[in-house]
Amino acid sequence: MRVFGFRRRPAIFLALLAGATLRVWFIHAFPQIQGDALLYGDIASNWLVHGVYGLSSRNVHGAWSVSPTLIRLPGYPAFLALCFKLFGLDTYRPVLYLQASIDLATCLLIAGFVRRLCSPRAAMIALWLAALCPFTANYVAMPLTETLSIFCVALGFYALACWLDCPGWRTAATLTFAWSYSALLRPDGALLAVVLFLAMVFYGRRSPGLARALRTALVCAAISITPFVAWAWRNATTFHVFQPLAPRTAVDPGEFAAPGFEAWTKTWMADFASTYEIYWNVPGNYADFHALPSRAFDSAAQYRETQRLFAEYNRGHRLTPQMDAGFAALAAQREHAHPWRSRLELPLLRLADMWLRPRVEMLNIELRWWQYGRHRAETRFSFAYGALNLAFLLAAAAGAFWWPRLRGAMLGYLIVRSLLLLTVAAPEPRYTLEAFPILLALAAHAVDLGTRAFSRALFRDGPGRTADGAASAGLASREGLSAGS
Repeated sequence: MRVFGFRRRPAIFLALLAGATLRVWFIHAFPQIQGDALLYGDIASNWLVHGVYGLSSRNVHGAWSVSPTLIRLPGYPAFLALCFKLFGLDTYRPVLYLQASIDLATCLLIAGFVRRLCSPRAAMIALWLAALCPFTANYVAMPLTETLSIFCVALGFYALACWLDCPGWRTAATLTFAWSYSALLRPDGALLAVVLFLAMVFYGRRSPGLARALRTALVCAAISITPFVAWAWRNATTFHVFQPLAPRTAVDPGEFAAPGFEAWTKTWMADFASTYEIYWNVPGNYADFHALPSRAFDSAAQYRETQRLFAEYNRGHRLTPQMDAGFAALAAQREHAHPWRSRLELPLLRLADMWLRPRVEMLNIELRWWQYGRHRAETRFSFAYGALNLAFLLAAAAGAFWWPRLRGAMLGYLIVRSLLLLTVAAPEPRYTLEAFPILLALAAHAVDLGTRAFSRALFRDGPGRTADGAASAGLASREGLSAGS
């Protein structure tokens, strides 16, 4: 991919070197191979070794067995299976280094996208911003879908810009791969397909023309559906259900989904701390009743009932249908008393938490980082991290205000993703990471325009450098050149 001219290659090399150093440091300082990472690895290993897309479990006799599953889409397990085939079964360190390389390629794609929208100068700014962004860089240190999902977003928007500049089937195929693989990684990746499909038709109505743009977009959409037809067929034959993506409840058919507990959490949960301390622990681990915030209770009777349910659950760390019915009753009471709290206020608070919370969940930082008296250095660091995140958001907002090319598609993606996140019961900051290619591109546009305006003001109105003086100096310089010649 030719992003810059030859003269800029040293600067590109330095940016990529800085980005590689940051990512390698995260891999060595904060590797995170646990939780969902091990679940993906288990599926990949069983798929590779046993030919079964499933999870390992012990039966009543202590023997291991593999059961088919559909709780995760096959995009990331396929990536891990390929890595395990190349580097060794359950060998995760090479996976992290490969993710670091993919993330550096994402930086180049963001820069290439900005170059086509703005200028080479803005592209260099975008490259440095992307290379040194710690919020995306630290996720290469965990075998999760985030790094590949971010890559797909960057690749999709870069391919869209290329296709609009020079319509052809090669760039259309790249677009198809980007949005298809994005959806194969996570169900919410399908949002990229929706936005890019509409962008092809809307922006393509001028070049290459509405008819050709619509025809190309429909062909790309038809091709991209193919892997999901195969996945839905597999789920229909294995589980006798229609499931073209992955279930929102993340449970296999026949397993208990605990809808009452999730409905109850939506009536009070507003931040990542509650996700970590309560939501992730049920079922299977101890749930601390005293970690619940005061907004989880509307009355003394609700307090006592919730305490009773927690005590019953903690006796066996198992959520029974009877307990779930108790949580459902609590949820119904709370929603009836405060309908707009559950439907609007708390969803907006969860969305704000995902966008604005300091992104320290992958670092060795206390979960309750804001308790200054307990860990002052970590609180100060978290506030600084939060300020950096806010700076990215404000710069992106400024960049969008100056109306860059393809602004509608970029803002459309941010909006539909935010609307989807309003429905999430358990907020996590990582759910907004897929928006960072857009944020970085818009921020680079803002920084480019801002520095240009500052330079013009400096040279126009600097000390001893008025507009008339500059004109006189230019005239004298031209006259001197003429005399010298």
